[in-house]
Amino acid sequence: MFIVWLSVLWLVTGDWAAAQGPGDPEMTYGDAGASDEVMHFLPLLGNDISVAYQAACHDITGTAYEVISVLPPPTDRPPTMHADLNLAMRGYDSVRAHQGYVWLEGPTDYRAPQLKGLFRQARLPEIVGTHQVYGWDWECNCRHDLLDSPEVTLASVTTDPTEIITVPRSGYGLGSGYEVLVLYAQPGEITLKYTREDNVVIGYTLHLQGICVEEDLLALYQQSHAQGRSHLPALKSGQAFARAKGHAMRVVIRDSGSFMDPRSLKDWWRE
Repeated sequence: MFIVWLSVLWLVTGDWAAAQGPGDPEMTYGDAGASDEVMHFLPLLGNDISVAYQAACHDITGTAYEVISVLPPPTDRPPTMHADLNLAMRGYDSVRAHQGYVWLEGPTDYRAPQLKGLFRQARLPEIVGTHQVYGWDWECNCRHDLLDSPEVTLASVTTDPTEIITVPRSGYGLGSGYEVLVLYAQPGEITLKYTREDNVVIGYTLHLQGICVEEDLLALYQQSHAQGRSHLPALKSGQAFARAKGHAMRVVIRDSGSFMDPRSLKDWWRE
């Protein structure tokens, strides 16, 4: 039990301490500046972790959630044991990379999700941590080497404790005004999908950690999963679904399964 709670303390405070320094978000066109600290973040187990995450969270008043139909087939394994839905299975390591926004050459999808919309008052948060997610070996269903291309696949960005987190808009949509499906939810993390498939194969996927998922949404997801996943919760652009757990949350953005660089200004933070 002591080891589990020590792990919780590290997970909750690790990014908090990194976010204390003042300063506005930066942008660079190269690799100017890098963190000297490398830390390892591996999956944590135990029901006490869920309790710890939920204890400091407040309800979001005035919210209501609904389900919509999902295109078959459902996911081929339990989501808690699916490394494409449950990001915590993979874990991640910090990497020495520029802790600021970068301009990446290449084509731009002007309909891609815009992550300033994670905040009710849309803003460009400070990046306080750069990380690489572990790959996954689907034959042994086990962790593989770190994904090092692109250089950064997970970013920690500043938040105000308990501030409301909302759905970033895109130029796509699920129909009937809905923006994303909830493919996976736990008290401290969520996986959102910008298409109606129960997988990450096509379209954009957003993973968020270090948050408190709203209890009603979490309950609706659990009910939908128990009923076979033919319907899952759907959220509209700008809809509130969580609160920030502390001074930073972790952000992963994927395009048709591939992990993208979340620091890319022209792709994810234009407006």
